[in-house]
Amino acid sequence: MRNLPALLAPALLALLPAMSLAAPGAAASTRAIAALGSWRAQPHASLDDLRLRLPLSREEAERAWGRLALDRQRELTIRYADAVKAQKLTIGDKTLRWTHKDFGNAAPGQRSLWISLHGGGNAPAEVNDGQWQNQLRLYEPAEGIYLTPRAPTDTWNLWHEAHIDPLLQELIDAQVAVNGVDPDKVFLMGYSAGGDGVWQLAPRMADRFAAAAMMAGHPGDASLLPLRNLPFAIFVGGDDAAYDRNKLGAEKAAELDRLAAADPGGYVHMSRIYPRLPHWMNRKDAEAVPWMAHYRRNPWPARVIWVQDDVRSDRFYWLKIPAAATVKPGDTITASVVGHTITLSGAVPAGTMLRLSDRLLDLDRPVRVVVNGRTVHNGKVPRTARAIAESLRERFDPNAVATASLTVG
Repeated sequence: MRNLPALLAPALLALLPAMSLAAPGAAASTRAIAALGSWRAQPHASLDDLRLRLPLSREEAERAWGRLALDRQRELTIRYADAVKAQKLTIGDKTLRWTHKDFGNAAPGQRSLWISLHGGGNAPAEVNDGQWQNQLRLYEPAEGIYLTPRAPTDTWNLWHEAHIDPLLQELIDAQVAVNGVDPDKVFLMGYSAGGDGVWQLAPRMADRFAAAAMMAGHPGDASLLPLRNLPFAIFVGGDDAAYDRNKLGAEKAAELDRLAAADPGGYVHMSRIYPRLPHWMNRKDAEAVPWMAHYRRNPWPARVIWVQDDVRSDRFYWLKIPAAATVKPGDTITASVVGHTITLSGAVPAGTMLRLSDRLLDLDRPVRVVVNGRTVHNGKVPRTARAIAESLRERFDPNAVATASLTVG
């Protein structure tokens, strides 16, 4: 399957009525493609419609994926246009504001997004506002949208309260849909309390970022295990002894060293404990930016380690559980693909869904699934338009779209 960002540009929206679902030179549409076309023609069509359950070939799935992604982009461009213009998103009673700077001239669909979290916390609003304004001046990527959000609250845990995850998910969706951000080039960074946030958010949302960098923060109780597929950088002043930030930064760096040694190909990282520097690192930590820019996200890694935080989630890479409320902090799923066998171990709840794609394994061949030592499936898993449409409605993350799904347990 091709990466979609090259297809995602506002100019393409004007072409939608004239574009055909059929590939160039293809014969008449198959029954499944024709059924998808009639489904799309209906306003407010349901995902439970039987027309979406017809099996698709790999080529048909790619055509359906491209068409449905463009439909979803058109819908979200309208939905988020005012929010992006105002630089403000609201979910419930929490509002996320932001400022940004543009760097370089990458084409729509190829732009990077740098989300940079400010420090402060547990302080009056004007103090945190000053930290927010300062964050915009700290880093300058060679290319991309450098975006500094303002935390919705002034609490000590500015960036790792439960409302942050959905706000950042929508922020990324909006930037992909409206501003042509490549979903495989989204980066996370933060200083001080913003660094605290990176420690917590990077493991929770590792499947959305290409790389992350933590500057002068405290790790708290964050697990490093979910960082298996997310390049991660640690920057701390050697004299930044408040709350043991320097000591804990070094300990976490050593832990990443051990994880990487035990899991070849995983836990790419760098660490800098700058000698004799305090909490403010004199911008030496800006070396994170070119290091991060080297990476692109892999939305379909063959090995995934998912650890639930106190802020729980229901989706991580190609795994999905029926409800986050059914799991406990610390619950861990290890999932891997070797050949055409998928193995899951750990706290795998009933109703766990495998979100599959030909980018993970060949869906034209039978798939064997083993959960905690027991084979629960051995056969083909059909590609369907329903799996594609459902993925796109969950998140506007076109390169992570599942073309098939299988519920196990």
